[in-house]
Amino acid sequence: MATTTTAPTVSTDLDALVRVGPRAELPPVTVVSGGRHGIAVFAPADSDRVHAVDNRCPHMGFPLQKGSVCDGILTCHWHHARFDLESGGTFDQFADDVQTYEVIERDGIVYVDPRPRRGDRAAHARARLRDGLEQSLNLVIAKNVIAALESGVAPAEILAIGGEFGARYRAAGWRSGLTIMTAMGNILPLLEQDDQVLALYHGLVNVARDCAGQPPRHPLDPLPNPDVPVDRLAAWLRQFIEVRDSDGAERVILTAVDCGETPAQLAGMLATATTDHAFIDGGHTLDFVNKACELLDLIGWDRAGDILPSLTPVLANSRRSEELNAWRHPVDLIALLEPVFARIDALAANAGSDPDWQADDDLIATLLGDDAAAIVDALTKALETGAPLVGVSQALTYAAALRVARFHTSNEFGDWITVLHTFTYVNATHRLMRRSPSAELLRGVYHGAMSLYLDRFLNMPAARLPEERPAALDALPSDPDALLTELRDELDREQQVEEAARLTWRYLALGHDPAPLIATLGHVLLREDGEFHSYQMLEAGIALHRELASVAPARANRVLVAVARYLAAHAPTSRSMLQTARIARRLSRGEDLYEETE
Repeated sequence: MATTTTAPTVSTDLDALVRVGPRAELPPVTVVSGGRHGIAVFAPADSDRVHAVDNRCPHMGFPLQKGSVCDGILTCHWHHARFDLESGGTFDQFADDVQTYEVIERDGIVYVDPRPRRGDRAAHARARLRDGLEQSLNLVIAKNVIAALESGVAPAEILAIGGEFGARYRAAGWRSGLTIMTAMGNILPLLEQDDQVLALYHGLVNVARDCAGQPPRHPLDPLPNPDVPVDRLAAWLRQFIEVRDSDGAERVILTAVDCGETPAQLAGMLATATTDHAFIDGGHTLDFVNKACELLDLIGWDRAGDILPSLTPVLANSRRSEELNAWRHPVDLIALLEPVFARIDALAANAGSDPDWQADDDLIATLLGDDAAAIVDALTKALETGAPLVGVSQALTYAAALRVARFHTSNEFGDWITVLHTFTYVNATHRLMRRSPSAELLRGVYHGAMSLYLDRFLNMPAARLPEERPAALDALPSDPDALLTELRDELDREQQVEEAARLTWRYLALGHDPAPLIATLGHVLLREDGEFHSYQMLEAGIALHRELASVAPARANRVLVAVARYLAAHAPTSRSMLQTARIARRLSRGEDLYEETE
């Protein structure tokens, strides 16, 4: 653990010092005024040295005057953190270095300089964040997210610390932790201040969990030739992924970065290699590609060489849906797509000739229907008539959100994740299409449509949308604050899925500002011990809502209904992460966690 403590110049003014007492008369420990919690002055009988430290254990605030000293080591008796009295350095990573103070003896009288030996707080917080990630210590992470923000460290820098750690210390590559962290980084500006701390904390904790006990990734180098054409690099990447050669793919990506390829080109190469196969790894892999790009949007594309190679093990080793029975029988979905993919270049080239195209309700109904061939035909007809690529990908994403909004609670609980996987996959396709549109990525739209088709029975029966039950809505309050309070209260109880949906629709249908509702949805997730897919649902739903709000407000509102239903289905939890965050917040405010009872 890095120590940033530096000693100030010792004061020569006795009035600026705190008098402790005659050296010969000092007891083993004395507490004097100073700092926020007093200064504990230790004068062990077996030493000529006197030491002064903050009287508050940096772990959880236990009074160190109640600890014990042996062989120059101070031990806190609450959680047994140990400290070197001379430097204040801890021997236990779960704690922290304790603040020390200069001791001065004049004419047999001991004084303490109450100015702490304080170094760069921001640098210390950064170092301790890395310690927390390395040791997977939730409290250390929470405390130092707070300390970093309070000392002026930008959220993007905190995300960069987590991103570089997660990409480096998991040989198997990008996984849920980095996805959660990026999702929370995306919605950070939409949250209340305390929830912004929680969002960063949740992201970093999940990165640490992913890497705990895992072998690190040993980075490779780019090819020596920095002038490889981008088309050749893209072809090489597809070839290496096809034969599951992660190392070859990594060198290609690093070479592309080294050659100065643009973010759009890098994203396009990765998206193309991912959509060479259908819906790989249940949709996660394309979402990981999208999230890696979004993380670089947040922390800077100059870090692409650190982040993007973490994707190649995932790309190379992901399961391909054309290998699965469900995609082959009783309808061979792969064969159904082959004629379309044979002319995918022409379809993509024609797309966008009608910039005013909008997906009508009939298209959405067809996408949610039970005829795979009709779904393929509807998408193809839309493209042939000039629908923009992003318009088609947006329509599919909205249809997948409706699948969640209409998911019936009579289904098995685990099937929430099935409809969620389709939604996050098509959302990733749409986000990448906005970033780097291509004929190759258009294949991902069709793959997403087939996954949506496979989910059709999860809407049989379909849950009724809140707008279809006006009497239940009329019974709810109309005041926005009352609606949000009731929403928070409902998610304190299990399985309040329909109640959450009605409150969300009522709030939005009355024309209230969606920003407080979005912040509330963020809060009700971040107070829980969230499961991976809930973070995905929240972030993707917010993104789609914001995109649709000005052009199709009713559709946008249904997307947030889907979010509220999903979160309600997965709440409440034991909230252990919230408890840790509250401890960290109380410690940062100087509150006492330890209190003696009479």
